[in-house]
Amino acid sequence: MLTPVALSSKFASAAPYEVYVAKGTSDQQAKWKTASDRVALTAAQQAFLGAFTRKVNILVSSGIWCGDCSAQCPMLAAIGRANPRLIDVRFLDRDDHMDLAEEIRICGGLRVPTAIFMNEEVGLLSVVGDKTLSRLRASAARKLGAACEIPGAPVAADETAATVQDWLNEVERVHLLARLSTKLRGKHGD
Repeated sequence: MLTPVALSSKFASAAPYEVYVAKGTSDQQAKWKTASDRVALTAAQQAFLGAFTRKVNILVSSGIWCGDCSAQCPMLAAIGRANPRLIDVRFLDRDDHMDLAEEIRICGGLRVPTAIFMNEEVGLLSVVGDKTLSRLRASAARKLGAACEIPGAPVAADETAATVQDWLNEVERVHLLARLSTKLRGKHGD
């Protein structure tokens, strides 16, 4: 069950992005680096994230072998780097934490990446997984159309930018949930 105690324990055992990626093979690390090099937050996006006032913890269930993870997890890492004091992003290997993976199944599957968004008290705010809306739209266009995508094909720059914005929108949404929380407003006197 996704209780604050269980989430806190998982979050404490999770790794920062660089440590997580370093566990992969050299080929996997290269794939993640290529995707990471393509992620660039705009100055406006960085300023927006820098203005956060509530802590958001993000626990990502991932697979270093996973193409969707190598494409999307660097985006979450970049979001965390924009305000490391208030956005803490950590990663767990899905297969090493199957108890958590079972709790966060999506459409009956053990999907990765799945991000669990929590407040400063490690209270659950949201669970988002597999692909963001922009990534799903692009995938559907490739897979449901006349041509199929080639596994490992480069992700188009506009799809990358749209997917980064999707993740930013979710981070904004959960930040506002935490910011407007009656309990946390009482705690912080605001």
